[in-house]
Amino acid sequence: MDHPRRDPRESAHDLSDCIVRIATDQDEAAFDTLFRHFAPRLKSYFTRRGGDPAMAEEITQETMVLLWKNAAQFDPSKASPATWIFTIARNLGIDRLRRAKRPSFDPNDPAFIPDAEEPPDRQFERAEVERRVRDVMDTLSANEKSVLMLSFYENQSHGEIAERLGLPVGTVKSRIRLAFGKLRAALDAQTGAAQ
Repeated sequence: MDHPRRDPRESAHDLSDCIVRIATDQDEAAFDTLFRHFAPRLKSYFTRRGGDPAMAEEITQETMVLLWKNAAQFDPSKASPATWIFTIARNLGIDRLRRAKRPSFDPNDPAFIPDAEEPPDRQFERAEVERRVRDVMDTLSANEKSVLMLSFYENQSHGEIAERLGLPVGTVKSRIRLAFGKLRAALDAQTGAAQ
């Protein structure tokens, strides 16, 4: 179905008709009319709001592509062609700003690089040390064990441990020092016996 080219300064009714023709017939002449009418206005809209010309051009192109794809969604009883098209453009601009504010993915970021796998002999040694520490921890009194667990495994400060256990800070410090001394002596004794 051929339609004659119309002047790009058409009325809202004529522009609505162009969108309908795109939706029903994929009319390239109607699209050309809309492109000539709206592309300069869209570019101007974004550059006046501080966007650089390249970004304004990209959003304009994306808007016109969406107009072509989504023309069937246009309802002339709900919005004028300009309102509908500028809403598409505004939403694309907002999406672009949101994407720009997100940190970009850097595959070399240490957070995304898996830890190097420990060699089997090191894994065995570490597991053996952990087992020995657990065995020695089981020989400590409940008070000694609790202050070491809170200090070294839960990373609590002396003040936090004192508050949690209802003890003076000095008592917590001396219990940690005594428990750590017993732990070290027992581990040293195990190491000496193993050699």
